[in-house]
Amino acid sequence: MNIKRAKQEIKHSILAYLQKDEFGEYLIPAVRQRPVLLMGPPGIGKTQIMEQIAEECDLALVAYTITHHTRQSAIGLPFIREKEYDGVKRSVTEYTMSEIIASVYDKMEASGKREGILFIDEINCVSETLAPTMLQFLQCKSFGNQQVPPGWIIVAAGNPPEYNKSVREFDVVTLDRVKVINVEEDFSVWKEYAYLAGIHGSVISYLDIHKDHFYRMETTVDGKRFVTARGWQDLSEMIFAYEKLGLSMDREVIIQYLQHPKVAKDFANYLELYNKYKTDYQIDEILQGKIRPGTLNKLKFAPFDEHLEVLGLLLARMAENFRKVRQQDAQTALLFDLLKRFRGRLEQPAYAEQTPDQILERLLEKEKRDVERRAQAGQNEKELRRRYRSVFLLAEEYKKLLAENRDCSREAAFSLVQERFAGERQALEASTQAALEQLEYAFDFMEAAFGESQEMVVFITELSVNENALWFLQENECPRYYRYNKSLLFEDRQAAIRRQLEEVRGRMVGEP
Repeated sequence: MNIKRAKQEIKHSILAYLQKDEFGEYLIPAVRQRPVLLMGPPGIGKTQIMEQIAEECDLALVAYTITHHTRQSAIGLPFIREKEYDGVKRSVTEYTMSEIIASVYDKMEASGKREGILFIDEINCVSETLAPTMLQFLQCKSFGNQQVPPGWIIVAAGNPPEYNKSVREFDVVTLDRVKVINVEEDFSVWKEYAYLAGIHGSVISYLDIHKDHFYRMETTVDGKRFVTARGWQDLSEMIFAYEKLGLSMDREVIIQYLQHPKVAKDFANYLELYNKYKTDYQIDEILQGKIRPGTLNKLKFAPFDEHLEVLGLLLARMAENFRKVRQQDAQTALLFDLLKRFRGRLEQPAYAEQTPDQILERLLEKEKRDVERRAQAGQNEKELRRRYRSVFLLAEEYKKLLAENRDCSREAAFSLVQERFAGERQALEASTQAALEQLEYAFDFMEAAFGESQEMVVFITELSVNENALWFLQENECPRYYRYNKSLLFEDRQAAIRRQLEEVRGRMVGEP
């Protein structure tokens, strides 16, 4: 199955394991809660989905790559203590607590969450001395004599043998005690994630044409040659960084991420054309409603693959704007919720002794502690901090404004904050309107350049698979999208465009 379905299966398993009866006991006893064993190629997002599941289920997450551990750190260090048996004192070997189990208790204390996920990556790539410990862990849910605490679900991940020469096979006894989920790479699923994560447009549009280059693993006389989803995402980050610095990226840089010479060369050629067309076709001007006759004439005689690259540029620019508007909308909603609670406290007698800025300060401190606890729990820390960063900065400005106006009444104090918040809403409305205008200008261009052609089918299809674009279209009316979506996206047109895209592959520069 693909990683999206695997995430769903793991989430459902965790929810089932954590169900309790009327006495507070787990419906499925711990001994029957099979650890989930997620098997799949490296770099497809196994760790990322665990962070997402932890956040969605509001659980703590402890994640370890087990290959970084020794037997001692996994089960604990041995020490000698004296015990008396039948009146005779004897020296007995015992073990300190496992570092991993200790981390679970540390996470419980830091996050305040008693239930969570213990995720062990690369579990089948351990050393010979550690292998029996991993079998014991999966079979008995323990490291040495230390049990995984109740309410903590075990999820382990490993790589198939073709990806790692250190892989050890599990025996039947172990496999009969786990839930095995086999995951395969799937570009269509990764593409959904790529839009949400803001992957560079050149990467998405290139892989749309070269889906077989999304994930490659080959063994040659010169060694391993490979391309992974992780490689594409890391390359995307570097492309953005190079663009900000005004640097050009060539094959020698690209091959550091796409460790397959032919794929690296092919993408380098594509990236060069992508940047060239960005200048030649003036994408930003098109999205401002300026369509030059020369641009339309140039496209008229250009091959279909060049049309696709122009569409890729157009869609990438729009995807970036949809994503920013959605983030701005989410941050405005979080700020609104914070101010609503602030208003509630202003009206409560319990806070009568506090000034409005003190009330907001304490509320803000509480919110920051909550976000910090969730981050400490392992719930997609980077995304959490990004989501709240602007909210906290604006709230700090409101607090400063209130401190400067302590002499005014509580109603007047809230009016000051409300007025500032109105500015945030106006900014959101302006961003939304700008994105909507760009979408309309994009349709103007598509109609002038291509009409109801295969290119328009590509355009509508890409808007339909981009979650940020779909969110925007649900929140804002765009009659042309729905009209074209209804008239163009039926099965025979989609089949035709798939055939045409396959033909393009053979014409693209540097095809391996």
